[in-house]
Amino acid sequence: MEKDRAGIDVAQQQGYRAFIPKPLPPKSPLNLDAETIELLSKADTAIGRLSGISETLPNPDLFVAMYVRKEAVLSSQIEGTEASLEDILEYESESRPRILANDVAEVVNYVRAMNYGLKRINQLPLSLRLIREIHAELMKGVRGRDKTPGDFRKTQNWIGPKGCALNTARFIPPPPHEMMQAMGEFEKYMHSELTYPLLIECALIHSQFETIHPFLDGNGRVGRLLITFFLSYKEILKKPLLYLSHYFKQNRLEYYDRLMAIRDNGDFESWIKFFLKGIIYVADEAAETSHKIIKLQNEDKARINKTYKKSSKATFLHEVLFDRPIISVKDIVKMMNVTFPTADDICMKLVKLNILKEITGKERNRMFAYKSYLDILKQE
Repeated sequence: MEKDRAGIDVAQQQGYRAFIPKPLPPKSPLNLDAETIELLSKADTAIGRLSGISETLPNPDLFVAMYVRKEAVLSSQIEGTEASLEDILEYESESRPRILANDVAEVVNYVRAMNYGLKRINQLPLSLRLIREIHAELMKGVRGRDKTPGDFRKTQNWIGPKGCALNTARFIPPPPHEMMQAMGEFEKYMHSELTYPLLIECALIHSQFETIHPFLDGNGRVGRLLITFFLSYKEILKKPLLYLSHYFKQNRLEYYDRLMAIRDNGDFESWIKFFLKGIIYVADEAAETSHKIIKLQNEDKARINKTYKKSSKATFLHEVLFDRPIISVKDIVKMMNVTFPTADDICMKLVKLNILKEITGKERNRMFAYKSYLDILKQE
């Protein structure tokens, strides 16, 4: 294997060496051995199964919205935030806290950036402009907001343990002038006639973006967003329900080591196998979760209809809970355009069926959770 297959370390005037990546695809063709071909076949099958299930969901957009939130939590946790899915859902309630904690704000921004990108990708090609717009949404008003949100860096950055300097960094991406050239090649590659199957190309694109590291902050989160945007842009998924952050988080050290092996040894093949295993894992996981959610929805809906045959409002609230599983009576008033007593009555109907559970222990400003649904989502 050629050591400089992915790029070369070049000495800089300031005394350090920075990595200058070569454009994709690798000049020496990838060795797609029998194991890789088998993984690719399994990944394609898993994605096909997930796409099929997504078409059977009663309201797939509600599930997509929840998966976006879950991905935002997991991807942000990789970067050190501690906000949970419940924190985000409680923030979205009418009874949300007045002061938004930094960790929650970062995840809320991630949700906004994801939704922004999924909408824009239908209007704008997957491009450097779109990447910058997504970064601006991601970093707006949170940690890193002073690091030129929406603009590629004009100074050198580096990767390593917290508090490390250039001379102790584990990896130093290309300096700004080389970075801009690399990003230009990166954009050309995304728009070119691709050389390999789409999932392998997606693996290459993610690794290349992380190697170039074009922003002063937020590169990991943008790089993981790019996976979803690329799969959506290429219409591999009918609904954006496939996210790798859970797999990367579970295998964080291997994730970083596989990326470094590309830069150190030109080992694209091991990274691709790791990436395809992740696709299989999260696609199967999402498919299993979707089955459980459909089963829960059907069972609880049947209980509501049996107990409250004339209460279409209770049925409507139950459907809403798949998008807003933590809710207050004030939320119900606003969403259903009913009076407070009516909203409280609808809420209590689902409490009596043990579908909703009160989670605050307060007399006023109480909040309720669809615990069975949240438990399924958190099993991962």
